[in-house]
Amino acid sequence: MTIDGKRTAGWREWIGLPALGAGAGAVFVLMYFLGPVPPRAWAGTNDDYAKARQGMVETIAAIAVETEREIGRRALDTAVMDVMAKVPRHQFVPEDLRGKAYRNRPLPIGHGQTISQPYIVALMTDLLRMTPGAKVLEIGTGSGYQAAVLAELAARAFTIEIIEPLGQLARKRLARLGYGNVEVRIGDGYYGWQEHAPFDAIIITAAASHVPPPLVRQLKPGGRMVIPVGQRFLVQFLTVVEKHLDGGVTMREILPVRFVPLTGGH
Repeated sequence: MTIDGKRTAGWREWIGLPALGAGAGAVFVLMYFLGPVPPRAWAGTNDDYAKARQGMVETIAAIAVETEREIGRRALDTAVMDVMAKVPRHQFVPEDLRGKAYRNRPLPIGHGQTISQPYIVALMTDLLRMTPGAKVLEIGTGSGYQAAVLAELAARAFTIEIIEPLGQLARKRLARLGYGNVEVRIGDGYYGWQEHAPFDAIIITAAASHVPPPLVRQLKPGGRMVIPVGQRFLVQFLTVVEKHLDGGVTMREILPVRFVPLTGGH
């Protein structure tokens, strides 16, 4: 927020929120590789979406300036912005929506799920503060777009999707696009992926009423988790969870958001 009410309303409008005082609102959503980056299936081909993707990146940069007070700086990490300018978001949305792929808005991907708006993808990735060689876990694969962004920055990315058809499609899509450092699992992400723990970073792309204890346990000391916390239909907050070297945990709320709920047997 800012003291200037007009500016506050401005950034909220950018990310799909009503102005403060207009009722409860939230965003509707939903690293470079260690060593040479493997060739992607789409790399080097004629990209008719390059201009639209650059426009998307410029929009993300503008929103970052507007949300300076909330995120603590005026710009997102350069590596994250470079990846946002590179990953072909149009490959991760239904074909009939590709013309809208680079607008700063969520889009439906089937089964009641959405692909998050680009600014939120960039912000959540930035908040993880991943370093080269990181191992990252994502809960909520969806179409695979966030996993692709993570894979460009991390040495290894693991992602869990509870809706089997979405998970299977994402696995095939990521493989087709050349993301060999991503492993997709079908299952309940609340419990994480113990076989590959601990993780340097964990990102959850669905809202939980609380921070799942199994994920905290699987986060490496010194690591970060980014998760939307709150109840469905109420204000949720994008939250950064930091696990300190002594095992202690601190949490910080960043922005109001609205994600689909985290589902599963928990």
